[in-house]
Amino acid sequence: MQFRTLGKTGFSISEISLGTWQVGGKWGDPFSHENADHILNAAADAGINFIDTADVYGDGESEKAVGRLVRSRSERIYVATKCGRRLQPHVNEAYQPAALRKFVDDSLRNMGLETLDLIQLHCPPTEAYYRPELFDVFDRLKDEGKIQNLGVSVEKVEEALKAIEYPNVTTVQIIFNLFRQRPAELFFTEAKRRNIGVIVRVPLASGLLTGKFDQNTIFSQDDHRTFNRQGDAFDKGETFSGVDYETGLAAVNELKTVFPNGLAVDALRWILTFDAVSCVIPGASKPEHLIANIQAADRPAPSPEQMAAVKKIYDERIKNPVHYLW
Repeated sequence: MQFRTLGKTGFSISEISLGTWQVGGKWGDPFSHENADHILNAAADAGINFIDTADVYGDGESEKAVGRLVRSRSERIYVATKCGRRLQPHVNEAYQPAALRKFVDDSLRNMGLETLDLIQLHCPPTEAYYRPELFDVFDRLKDEGKIQNLGVSVEKVEEALKAIEYPNVTTVQIIFNLFRQRPAELFFTEAKRRNIGVIVRVPLASGLLTGKFDQNTIFSQDDHRTFNRQGDAFDKGETFSGVDYETGLAAVNELKTVFPNGLAVDALRWILTFDAVSCVIPGASKPEHLIANIQAADRPAPSPEQMAAVKKIYDERIKNPVHYLW
């Protein structure tokens, strides 16, 4: 396993880490603590030392599983969780310092920990990034020892650029993959300049970039890849990175010719070619997925010809409908 520094936190973290949106089972399935324990311990056994979770994953059950892992292992495992998505309705006005403080306390209780390595605002509405009082409350929480670092999880590059203007923001979690390349422009430049840790989520575009889906693939009714394709439940960009499914399949077929030795692993390795990236957090609903993802760290970097071919596919098929929205 290779390690990179997570920006101003100073944490040395595994460049292939783990996201836990689906770690208790596949999307839409009931949360399974047995499955979660199996995957989380397999991750630690493989050298992964950074786990990303959220209070809404499995309605708090994911946090409980992650906390159980941290308390049961001798290795230093860094934990990032998120807060804010439990607000109903999820609107700017609902974001209040008292509510955020309660979410931090709830996460500490769920995980059985005394302090959070990293707490992230969980994709708040754009207006919230323009309210300093929401960021100030985390300075108080740090003084109290409840958190060590503040980060943000964003939907848009605009939000990322605004967030890192706040001195106490140490990390940004953002969607970046073969289908979502805009962060590599201004945001990555500014993140490096300000020593911001960059956590890449949705690296395989909700599985589309595994190359295993086709026109006949059926997802369960409880899977966001069924019900959120048009953004009916949450931001459309979280599902297939905002790419139209048929358009994505056509692009994947071309990408398979560029990366004939396994698209998923090479798609992860492509992300790691950008030195602004601190880590990538693919999910896993079974240990086999985890082991496959880890192989990306040892994959040779894409050749200049492959990089050029990726850009051509993106420019011709993906850029116009996606690039300017997020």
